[in-house]
Amino acid sequence: MIDLIPKIDVKLFADGADKEQMLAMYAKPSIQGLTTNPTLMKKAGVTDYQAFCQDILVTVRDKPLSIEVFADDFSAMKRQALQIASWGANVYVKIPVTNTRRESTGTLVRELSGAGIRLNVTAVMTLAQVSDIVAALSPGVPSFISIFAGRIADTGRDPVPLMQQALEIMRVRPACELIWASPRELLNIFQAGAIGCHAITATHDILQKLHLLGRDLEDYSLETVQMFYQDAVAAGYSI
Repeated sequence: MIDLIPKIDVKLFADGADKEQMLAMYAKPSIQGLTTNPTLMKKAGVTDYQAFCQDILVTVRDKPLSIEVFADDFSAMKRQALQIASWGANVYVKIPVTNTRRESTGTLVRELSGAGIRLNVTAVMTLAQVSDIVAALSPGVPSFISIFAGRIADTGRDPVPLMQQALEIMRVRPACELIWASPRELLNIFQAGAIGCHAITATHDILQKLHLLGRDLEDYSLETVQMFYQDAVAAGYSI
């Protein structure tokens, strides 16, 4: 498949739960992994969690796919994690950094990582959480830490310094990669690449903007003016 996206200095992971879009993204050489979560799946109308994931894995076999547990107690999380991990060698099990009672999943992460399960610890937003996760991960076992940089930015904080410090903390676990999660705009891809972040997740609405890279701004300005004019004419406005 032809993929005209220019070289980007960070792995692009497509985030979604629409089967058609996921498989279309998977087919692009520029997309190096996929992620999903229960919220995206609910929005997409998925009713059978396991059947949906296993259906995607029929095609997605040679790129990492992160699938999340949704239990809230640790014994049920462990059971789900082991089951999800069994669905494919390319599966990374997403474990939230805490449960809904703010209890750290560090002990569970240690146990699962120690058993060789590939994890994606998610919903991370503080350096203290990063340190706890790094301490729990087993050296040599591939893993991801997903810091929700977009949500951090939503609070008025610049996520870039935190992401840089997280990379420093993670140096003792070279098999662990940092994911810039929940990006808000295409610029975040280049911010992630500039600091050496390993990967960034992006939903379809962001990925479909990749064709704008390098766009002539004079032309883009004209296109915007034309849009305003055409919409006004179509609406039949008059003064």
